[in-house]
Amino acid sequence: MTTLTNPILPGFNPDPSICRVPRTCADTGQTIDDYYIATSTFEWFGGVMIYHSRDLRHWRLIGPALTRREQINMLGNPDSGGVWAPCLSYADGSFWLVYSDTKTWQQGYKDVHNFVVTCDDIEAGAWSDPIYLNASGFDPSLFHDLDGRKWVLNQLWDHRPGRHPFAGIVIQEFDPAGQGLVGPIRNIFQGSSARVCEGPHLYHKDGWYYLLTAEGGTARHHCVTVARSRDLLGPYEIHPDNPILTSRHDLGLVLQNAGHADWVETATGEWWMVHLASRPLAGQSILGRETCAQRLEWCSDGWPRLAGGGREPRVEWDAPNLATHPQPSTPATLSFDTERIPACLQSLRIPAEESWVSLTARPGALRLYGQESLASRHRTSLLARRLVDFHARAEIRLDVTPRDFQHMAGLVAIYDSASWCYCYVSANDTGQRVLRMEWSVDGGFGGVNDDLLILPAQGPVDIACELRHLELRFFVRCDSEWQPVGPTRPGDFLGDEYGHHGHFTGGMMGFACQDLSGQGNHADFLSFTYLSL
Repeated sequence: MTTLTNPILPGFNPDPSICRVPRTCADTGQTIDDYYIATSTFEWFGGVMIYHSRDLRHWRLIGPALTRREQINMLGNPDSGGVWAPCLSYADGSFWLVYSDTKTWQQGYKDVHNFVVTCDDIEAGAWSDPIYLNASGFDPSLFHDLDGRKWVLNQLWDHRPGRHPFAGIVIQEFDPAGQGLVGPIRNIFQGSSARVCEGPHLYHKDGWYYLLTAEGGTARHHCVTVARSRDLLGPYEIHPDNPILTSRHDLGLVLQNAGHADWVETATGEWWMVHLASRPLAGQSILGRETCAQRLEWCSDGWPRLAGGGREPRVEWDAPNLATHPQPSTPATLSFDTERIPACLQSLRIPAEESWVSLTARPGALRLYGQESLASRHRTSLLARRLVDFHARAEIRLDVTPRDFQHMAGLVAIYDSASWCYCYVSANDTGQRVLRMEWSVDGGFGGVNDDLLILPAQGPVDIACELRHLELRFFVRCDSEWQPVGPTRPGDFLGDEYGHHGHFTGGMMGFACQDLSGQGNHADFLSFTYLSL
């Protein structure tokens, strides 16, 4: 018996939303079911990662949905702001994607703008310009009712002192022709005893409307709850066995913080629930919140529960009754003799535009023109990919002739603008090419005072970073031998739970270039490798 093993999308892939799209094969006339998952990307650009599968076990990254400033402008967005909790659906021959752009999420306020975009071909990724929805709360979701009407749900945020900020789930009709919300706003559900009600998704089955929500907060007490009603607008009765999924009762479970779910029915009548979960290592979720899947069953009382009973997430299930369909994996080494930046690489807050990145300036290399520092929330010349292993190695080969100490290029392990560790090539005060190391841990800046190494005046330099047992170690190679450089650094800052930040993304490995003089000096990156150790 084949198995489905969690996580199905390892690394920073939270808030999964799933849909099934049947299509007819032109060659055979048979119906083929495609499954798509959308996940949150927060301040990382492009926004919303889209994945494809045909068996729910093997997944392929298509790439980001939001690739233009017109769709998402995150310049200056806070760490862990940006794109929260997308909802992906398919109706009327089109894909629909609803998402939040979070501008403020601390100090009692949530300045959140909600949008919807559409496309006909999800593989091509030609998503429309956005339609503005509202700003009353986050986690918007779009429900397509059987009568053809469409409804937007979202969490309602109440900033007033003395009020519970999670004020319920509100619903309002969406008019596609008028491109906006119409009619009254109704608060249809205030949550269960778990409180902190968010992440709504709505379904219709056997005459019932089922409202799926996340509750309990995003950490240890996170959970999935269900309510139902015969009427779209309620009242909604609460599942007698809520929560139907949670890790909160057993800190020994592999999958912790389980919550924020979505359902899908396969063509064979099976039901599966995708959800986020973390796999903490020594208390730190350095891989971020990952996408997992659990088998559901509908019981005689008309309520869904985990198949076989219980409410704790499992690492393994018998595989779905779907034909096995392997997917190509991301290559370990990315070379840059291509026309497009690989889909697994993301930038921070801004799109990878010709003003700071080029695949043509030097054939076979990716050129970055230096901008602001890694601490900036505006214009950082950086590309990174998700950390998907607890023990991993990243390598870059770069060619750079730094002009002075403000011109830097190198390899970085990064969580956000406040937490990173950076080994880079720069120039000292006499113009020699040198290797240096700096870090920021929860906003506390530091580094090695002296140059780590005097480098040859010209030629490519290889820099590597190994993560083992929550420790980071850097290496350099200018000829045939790797040599360790700099101190071993703690890697726990890559975890969601670290220090005071308590943020929502996950560890990334990437490469960057800065020119703090503002002259836009560049660096050429010849390859980028990621290996599981």
